[in-house]
Amino acid sequence: MNHAQSIGSGRGRVDAVVVGSGPNGLAGALVLAAAGLEVQVYEAADTIGGGTRTEQLTLPDFWHDVCSAVHPMALASPFFRAFDLSRHNVRLLQPEIPYAHPLDGGRAGLAWRDLDRTAQGLGVDGPAWRSLLGPLVDGWQPLVDTAMSDFRSLPRNAGMALRLALRVLEQGSALSSARFRNGEAPALLAGVGAHAIAPPQALAPAGVGLVLAALAHAVGWPVPQGGSHTITRAMADELTRLGGRITTGQRIDTLAQLPPARVVLLDVAPAGLLRIAGDLLPDRYSRQLRAFRPGGAACKVDFALAGPVPWAAADCSRAGTLHLVGSRAEALAAEQAVAAGRHAQRPYVLAVQPGVVDAGRAPAGRHVLWTYAHVPNGSPRDVSDQVIAQVERFAPGFRDLILATHVVPASKAQQHNPNYVGGDISGGATTLWQLMMRPAPRWDPYRTPLPGVYLCSASTPPGQAVHGMSGVHAAGRALRHRFGIHTDPLDLVASAASENGAAARP
Repeated sequence: MNHAQSIGSGRGRVDAVVVGSGPNGLAGALVLAAAGLEVQVYEAADTIGGGTRTEQLTLPDFWHDVCSAVHPMALASPFFRAFDLSRHNVRLLQPEIPYAHPLDGGRAGLAWRDLDRTAQGLGVDGPAWRSLLGPLVDGWQPLVDTAMSDFRSLPRNAGMALRLALRVLEQGSALSSARFRNGEAPALLAGVGAHAIAPPQALAPAGVGLVLAALAHAVGWPVPQGGSHTITRAMADELTRLGGRITTGQRIDTLAQLPPARVVLLDVAPAGLLRIAGDLLPDRYSRQLRAFRPGGAACKVDFALAGPVPWAAADCSRAGTLHLVGSRAEALAAEQAVAAGRHAQRPYVLAVQPGVVDAGRAPAGRHVLWTYAHVPNGSPRDVSDQVIAQVERFAPGFRDLILATHVVPASKAQQHNPNYVGGDISGGATTLWQLMMRPAPRWDPYRTPLPGVYLCSASTPPGQAVHGMSGVHAAGRALRHRFGIHTDPLDLVASAASENGAAARP
C-alpha cells in the first residue's frame, strides 16, 4: 500500500476525496468511510444531492423534486438494500398503481403492484403479460443484481441473465407486440421503455423497460415522503456520522484544487473529467471520452395545481407515475423524432403526482405535478405548451387548475447539474454499446489512467437511476487497488448501517 501516490496539492491530507454529492458520489464516499478512511466530499452547488433534490420551485409550500422523483431502486438496488433507508428514517410511500398509461377515449393501461391484478385488467393479454414478467418478478433480486453489475463480471445467476436476455431480444425487436392482441399492454411496455429517452424498440431501452416493469410488481415505484432530497440527506447524515466531511458551494475545476489524497472519486460526466483532469489524461483516453455521446434530453416542467389532475380514466388518479404519449406507435414515433434531433409534435411526457401518497408536498387541497418532455439534446425550447396539451388530452380541465409553472429547458439543465450535458439526464446515450462500454471500452470502466483517480457517475455502469452502484463499484476498486482492502463494499455499508441502527435504539 505504501507505493500509492497522493493526488492534489491543497492543504489537509485525507485518505479519499469525492467530487460530487449525487447518489453515486455519496454511495462511494460511504463505502470508503465505512472502511475506516477519512473522506472529504466537494459539491459545487449550495445543496447536496445532484439529481436528487427537492425545492419550492413554483409557489411557497409547493415542494417539487428538481430531478428524480420516483425510486424503485431505493428499495431494489444492492446498495440501498445494504444501506436500508428505513433504518435512516426515510419513508418510501407506495402508490397503489406504480405507473399508468392513459390512452384516448378514457382508457388506460394500469400496472398495479399486484401482478395478477394487472394481468386481470389486461383481459385477453393478461396471460402474456404474466408469462413475460412473472419470472422476472419472482426472481427480482438476481434480476437487479444482474442489471446493477459492472457489466464486466460473469452474472452470479446465469439462469436469470438468460431469461432477461431472451426477453430483451424479443422486446427490443419487431416482435415486441407479437404476444399481445390489444393496445394496452404494448403501450405499457413502450411507456416504461422510453424512460431511457431512446426509441423503445431497441435492445438497451427494452432492457431498461423490462427491469422497471418487473420492479413495479416486485417492490413498487415508491415516492419518498417529503421529497427525493430525503434520500441523499440520509446518506449525508450517515457519512458525517462515520467521520466524513461535505463542503458545498465549491466547484472543482482542476485536480490541483484538491487536498492530497490517495484516492479521488469523480461523480462527473466524461466532459467533467476532461475539464478537471485536463492535459494530465493520455491522448487516447481523452479521445475516447470526447467520443462518448450524450443522449436525448428532457425539458422539465413543474406545476402547482389548485386540485388533483382530472384524469378521464379514473384509476389514473391512483397512479404515482404516468406515461403520456398515447399508443405504442405514437411512443415509438415520438422517441424516433428525438433520436433524429427533432422535436416531436406530441412528445413523450413522463408525469409524477406525488400527492397521491404524500399530501405534504402542497398546501391542503392543492397538488404538485412533476413532468418532463423528451426533446433533442441541447434544445433551448420551452415545451410547456406541448406538455400541457398532452396532460389535457388525457385529463380534460387540467389547464384550469394550473396556479404556477416552472420550466427548465434542456439547454439550461447543466446550470443546476453539470452532469446533465445538454439536458441528458441518463449519463449518455442509451445504446447497447454505450450502456455496456460506458464511458470508454476499457476492462475497468471506473479506473482512469491517472493513479488513484476513479470515475463513478451515471456515465459508468450500470448507468442511469438513483441506485448508488456506480459509486459502490468505483469505491470497491479503489479500496482494493490503493489500500489492499478486499472486503465486499456492500458488507461494509451494511455493517456500518447496522451499527448505527443499534446505537439509535434505547
